[in-house]
Amino acid sequence: MSARSAPDRAPLYQLLRRLLRLVLGIFFRQIEVVGEEHVPAEGPLILAGNHPNSLIDPGLLVAVTERPVRFAAKDVLFRSALLRPVLTAAGAVPLARRSDHGEGPLDNNAAFDTLTAALDAGGAMGIFPEGCSHDDAHLHQLKTGAARIALAFVAQTGRRPTILPVGLNYVHRKRFRSRVLVQYGAPVPVDDALVEQAKTDSRAAARELTDRLEHGLRALTINAPDWQTVRVLDAVRRLYQPPHISLEARIELGRRFTSVYETVKDAPEILDLYKRIEDWLDRLDALGLRDRDLARRISVLELGARAVGHAALLFFWLPLALAGGILHAPIGLAIRFAGPLITPRKDVLATTKLMLGFVTMPLVAAGFVGVAWWWGGLGWALCAAVMMPVSGLATLRVLERGAALRRLLDTTWRVAGFRKEITALREERRSLEAAVLRIVERFKPAGMVSLFPRDASPEPRP
Repeated sequence: MSARSAPDRAPLYQLLRRLLRLVLGIFFRQIEVVGEEHVPAEGPLILAGNHPNSLIDPGLLVAVTERPVRFAAKDVLFRSALLRPVLTAAGAVPLARRSDHGEGPLDNNAAFDTLTAALDAGGAMGIFPEGCSHDDAHLHQLKTGAARIALAFVAQTGRRPTILPVGLNYVHRKRFRSRVLVQYGAPVPVDDALVEQAKTDSRAAARELTDRLEHGLRALTINAPDWQTVRVLDAVRRLYQPPHISLEARIELGRRFTSVYETVKDAPEILDLYKRIEDWLDRLDALGLRDRDLARRISVLELGARAVGHAALLFFWLPLALAGGILHAPIGLAIRFAGPLITPRKDVLATTKLMLGFVTMPLVAAGFVGVAWWWGGLGWALCAAVMMPVSGLATLRVLERGAALRRLLDTTWRVAGFRKEITALREERRSLEAAVLRIVERFKPAGMVSLFPRDASPEPRP
């Protein structure tokens, strides 16, 4: 396959990517992406992800990965008249699975050759080594397809692809306006010993590489009980870690905090620290800030922009959202209740809801515009055509800033005194960092070696 025919040169792929970004940006309240710095800008790349959410998983990777990605997709999906053009636009390659075709012989040589050619042209491919989407909370045993493609590529070209595990962690994967965390993990090594082993025993080499990939994926799996706990523990990790640590160390640190937390979460000191960090994060959210913003200088222009943004939320978006709720709530409720009734499996429920919304919302909008035209003429129809998307956008904006609206007076006061609040947040961060260091030393399991030598100095109080 020539570089010119690769998906990055296809306008259809770029159009699909923009459409996915729009649709997924509406469906999810937040799409958080970490580890992007570990994705190479060029060269052969294999993205191997877990597969908890059916067709949303590849769509999400296409939307957030800056490089064009070709996917291996089960061939039965290409039978769908609705999905076939989407899969073709995405450059998907049909792959036959034993579970879909019974015990007869399977021939995936053409698919493997296509994916290998894409890698040879310096492209990126995506694959879900679990083999199929599922509704379980844990990672399934991986198939060897990704490893076989990587080793075949090495054998044919002498080059070694970058293999990145990608963790997809959905807060509530079946719900509209939920959150998702995309984590690009550390590269899985294809070392000299493995390449030599593949020359004499390709099956064993593929299994060994698959085991390495599985280890990398498990390290990216978030096992906390809920999103709020994930949010707080991630803040603990940031407060504890020194600056400029490697991605591998950051992932390992997060995994340690998550695993140990379950054993110490009821200790009074832990409960107190949890509440302090939770309040600190809420104060950051109310101002639309992140932890890393505290380390930089906040300009006067940005201060003014945030004040204007909060005023717009109160006096522009909120009134529009009231109308938007009346217009769009019946559609949302209908999709919520109809989705489970027409979904064949639990793991495709979110995909079903997304597809229903993608099809239903434009049809309802067109119907609303048509009724306005029939009732009041062209002028009313144009107003309706503008009102439907704008009111929908307003509803989403208000839902996203719901916490700020619930704390309306407090948030307004904090925005008005932005500089003073920034100073207080920075002081509280220093205090929390000292508290985290001391508590880690106290509750660290016996025998666990610290990743970093940290000085638990006395805690300054704000």
